[in-house]
Order: sequence, then structure tokens, then C-alpha cells
Amino acid sequence: MSSVDDALARAEELLARLNERREELERLAQADDVDGEAAVDVIAELAELARQIEAELTSARTMADAPG
Repeated sequence: MSSVDDALARAEELLARLNERREELERLAQADDVDGEAAVDVIAELAELARQIEAELTSARTMADAPG
């Protein structure tokens, strides 16, 4: 597996985690007694996962565009 494939695989794994956390946020939002602190924590996790996904995709793009 190439470095590009590795970066894309990591991005896919992170995307799966992001979707899991998004589903958790939806569950929190639908709860009768919304836990605002928990929701903020999940949103922070979503933002961090999105940054990590962007970094992996940028890395994959850079490696794919590199000569050689």
C-alpha cells in the first residue's frame, strides 16, 4: 500500500469516527434533557476530527502530486 493509500485509509477511518460522533450529537440534541456541556464536547471532537481529515487529505494530495 502506498503512502497516498495510507493517508486515504486514515482519512476514511477518521470520517467513520466523525460520523459516529455526529450521530451522538444528534442523539444528544433529541434528548428531553439536553446536556449542553456534553454537546459542546462532541462539537469540539467533531471539529478536531474534521481538521485531522483535512490534514490527511492534504497529505494524500501532496504525495499524489509529487513527481516520481
